[in-house]
Amino acid sequence: MKLNLRVWRQKNADAEGAMSTYQVDDISADMSFLEMLDTLNEELILKGEDPVAFDHDCREGICGACSLVINGDAHGPERTTTCQLHMRSFQDGDTIDIEPWRASAFPVVKDLVVDRSAFDRIIQAGGYITAPTGAAPEAHATPVPKPDADFAFEHAECIGCGACVAACPNGAAMLFTSAKINHLNVLPQGAPERESRVLDMVAQMDEEGFGGCTLAGECATACPKGIPLFSITSMNKEWLRATRSSGKR
Repeated sequence: MKLNLRVWRQKNADAEGAMSTYQVDDISADMSFLEMLDTLNEELILKGEDPVAFDHDCREGICGACSLVINGDAHGPERTTTCQLHMRSFQDGDTIDIEPWRASAFPVVKDLVVDRSAFDRIIQAGGYITAPTGAAPEAHATPVPKPDADFAFEHAECIGCGACVAACPNGAAMLFTSAKINHLNVLPQGAPERESRVLDMVAQMDEEGFGGCTLAGECATACPKGIPLFSITSMNKEWLRATRSSGKR
């Protein structure tokens, strides 16, 4: 395939960015989207130009590092991660717009790379459990009802890519935060911090400058791991419960 690429280029966080146009030829339909960008960068390097900076790591849809808005959609036209998006989703001669995540809490570092350390600080605020040190406990020492285990696993699938924030018209991080809260709060191991976890993590989320949630639903639609929208309402119930219990208003 022969493709026209419009790529966001920005030298650093303080510089003004703009879309630059490139053309790539001989792109196989079996290439991943990131392999197509690798091809572009090889051509730029041979010309003595600065390659396009973009985030990537495992390239297996697990780490959550890849983060691109492709033709206006977080991760592109398929419900998957950018690294698992293949060029067969496009046609010969297509023009493809490639941009970084757009959110005030995710400032651009360079080109397509954004700083997502706000997610790390939300996790640090409460995304852990109290556990004794020493040998690992017996696997079945603490019984967990099947519905609770399924609920926890469903939310634990969140890879923290940030597509929910990028897709949200308000730049909200409610789906990410709710996934991290819910998968711990439903388990007996997460019970000791159940109330402080939701209060601290929601407070940190607000402090990071993410937008407010209006349940537009774009976050769940864009999530490559299928975190459900009801995750947010479950977190809201946890927050109200913790607020009433602690006396905070």
